[in-house]
Amino acid sequence: MNDRYTASRRLYERAVKSIAAGVNSGIRKMEQPVPLYFSHGSGSRVWDVDGNEYIDFQIGQGALLYGHAPAGMAEAIAEQAKLGTHWAAQCELEIEVAERIQAMVPGAERVRFNNSATEVVLSALRLARAHTGRPLVLKFEGAYHGWADEGLVGFAPPPDRWGDSEHPARLHPSQGVIPEVLDTFVVARWNDPEHLRRKVAEFKGQIAAIIFEPIMCNTCCMEPVTGMIEKIRELCDSDGMLMIADETITGFRVAPGGAQQSLGFVPDLTILGKAVGGGLPFAALAGKEAAMRKIIEGTVVHAGTLNGNPLCLAASKWCLDRVRSLGDQHPRVVTMLGQQLMMGLRDSAGQHGIPLRPQGPGPAFHAVLLKPGAAEGPINDYRDYVSRQDSARWAHLRRCLLDHGVRAIERGLWFISLAHSEKDIREALVKAAPAFARHASEWKAA
Repeated sequence: MNDRYTASRRLYERAVKSIAAGVNSGIRKMEQPVPLYFSHGSGSRVWDVDGNEYIDFQIGQGALLYGHAPAGMAEAIAEQAKLGTHWAAQCELEIEVAERIQAMVPGAERVRFNNSATEVVLSALRLARAHTGRPLVLKFEGAYHGWADEGLVGFAPPPDRWGDSEHPARLHPSQGVIPEVLDTFVVARWNDPEHLRRKVAEFKGQIAAIIFEPIMCNTCCMEPVTGMIEKIRELCDSDGMLMIADETITGFRVAPGGAQQSLGFVPDLTILGKAVGGGLPFAALAGKEAAMRKIIEGTVVHAGTLNGNPLCLAASKWCLDRVRSLGDQHPRVVTMLGQQLMMGLRDSAGQHGIPLRPQGPGPAFHAVLLKPGAAEGPINDYRDYVSRQDSARWAHLRRCLLDHGVRAIERGLWFISLAHSEKDIREALVKAAPAFARHASEWKAA
């Protein structure tokens, strides 16, 4: 077979001589057969430097809810660039963006801006500890909240270091972490309200906040079981903890006001990233006025030279107005397209005996590929995911799909953008069919 990725290979070989490991985010090294280099994108499509065209369901790790290079956003950024790219001061745009978030997101009484959701997570946890005077934060096993010391505690622990089911281990996947950070976290199991209740009781009066993805998109797109969100809110209220919703992925994607709108709850603090900036380095901390009081008073430091950068603000204003302009169409259309793709992928894979079981709400979903003998049914927690997901097989299938022009995220996550159409879904399924056939043939031979 001809190598479709010659130019990407050449650039990667060049990159490792100047860029540490050849990439600027560790996860990008996961891409097989080589980290790809891209030349341009338009709408739902992206082209690499070898001229290969893809229907893109990676869509900037979810940041490009609006598709690649939407004309209106490009114009908004260009117009602002003519006026100035950075002031390290105030401009009216930041008020306009904050007012839009305030109007759209139920828990957004006040807003502060940062450049990444990782920064916002750190700000939210600092604020929660100051607000409550407590040292601990509760998070859920397998959950990703940015790449910093605090955000990765309990993320992707290996099975031989899980700890028992009642006491999930407080591990970190990176070396160089401040050891004491691990001791400031309590790890609970996702989608087990009674286990959560017991963990809160065990550390009663010591936990400042519960942080969670309303839909655990970063790990298998696990939607909350009945009563899970309600139990988080109940426990936060009864024990004086802040409820922190990490809507980096779900924000503006699963509803104009995020998962808190679609699931019907109001958190104390909300983390917004990805879609709020449409691909620019922009994120926001939103919350109830009472929860933001320490920042308002200035007793909690929240700072950043590039916070509220006017180029990012111009992009965000355009993005938020795009969502608002859709009215009742959003998220109805992206949900329909996502569910159509999920069903089509499962049916097509089944024709070749491939146990592909996509799960998720539709605008985002995960490609579950069951191990031999694994049970059917929804995956609801991290340990069940590790036990049932055939990661090696998915990596091979993902490579086959890539070679046939369908691009998804290496870890199995798929996104639908506002630029995707029914035609894109039909074409993706047509392209996927020979990819499934190739995978079935080669995987049996492996």
